[in-house]
Amino acid sequence: MDLRTSVGSLVLDNPCILASGIMDETGEGMARILRSGAAAAVSKSVGTNPNPGHANPNFIEEEGFCLNAMGLPNPGIEEYAGEMRTAAACGKVIGSVYASSPEEFADLAGRMEDYGACAVELNLSCPHAAGFGMEVGTDPLMVKRIVSAVKDAVSIPVWSKLTPNTHILKDIGKAVEDAGGDAIVAINTLRAMKIIPEFGRPFLSNRFGGLSGSAVRPVGVRAVYDLYSTVSIPIIGVGGICGYRDALEYIMAGACAVQIGTAVLSGTDIFRKVNGGLTDFMREYGYPTIGEMVGVAHE
Repeated sequence: MDLRTSVGSLVLDNPCILASGIMDETGEGMARILRSGAAAAVSKSVGTNPNPGHANPNFIEEEGFCLNAMGLPNPGIEEYAGEMRTAAACGKVIGSVYASSPEEFADLAGRMEDYGACAVELNLSCPHAAGFGMEVGTDPLMVKRIVSAVKDAVSIPVWSKLTPNTHILKDIGKAVEDAGGDAIVAINTLRAMKIIPEFGRPFLSNRFGGLSGSAVRPVGVRAVYDLYSTVSIPIIGVGGICGYRDALEYIMAGACAVQIGTAVLSGTDIFRKVNGGLTDFMREYGYPTIGEMVGVAHE
């Protein structure tokens, strides 16, 4: 059974990628994930300047989901160069960037290319950072301008990570394709909140955060299914993948690869477990390649 897959021109040894925001703050952290069976790793989202993020409490884990409002903490693009180069020396690394304008996105993407990224992922979907992420990623015209500017600035593939917090996801996906984007990543977290009854106050310092974990998987699968019928560029599925069957849902909905995030909190062996389960399933049901399974739910 052949687990190799391609996201456009980028060939991966298997379909499993580390999602942005989990164990990717340092180069060694990403290298550890690559040694654990992931075909590639996406860096944390990095901006132009250092950002401390939101104050604690900014994360909570409960059964079936996690809720975070980290606020995109990062040291800034210049300070992150060493981390990217350390990780890129160990395998394929995708540089995630966030910004508030097309020009800033283009500059950050160019830096990531210089630091050894094999692709760049545009964070157009963070639900808890004012002026960034979802706030620029829910306007198809702005998305088209951003992707076009980045495509003009780099020679590596450009991926766009989209938000589920919109009723025009298909329009946004089409804007990415029309601008020459190489792939779509779907989905980022859902905007959500938790209230502590004893205190009568929201748990998160930012009040609202992003919901991840197994609870969001059906939303992610639906998003990939919708996008697959709308665009012809590759789709990477992400959201609530905790085992090989979850990955299969995304693949059969139309994803050629998947990203795993929250499940890594339970152990970095998740990548080998998913790949092993996919291999066994493919052997039992007669699928020789990952590509044979992509989008079969549409047939």
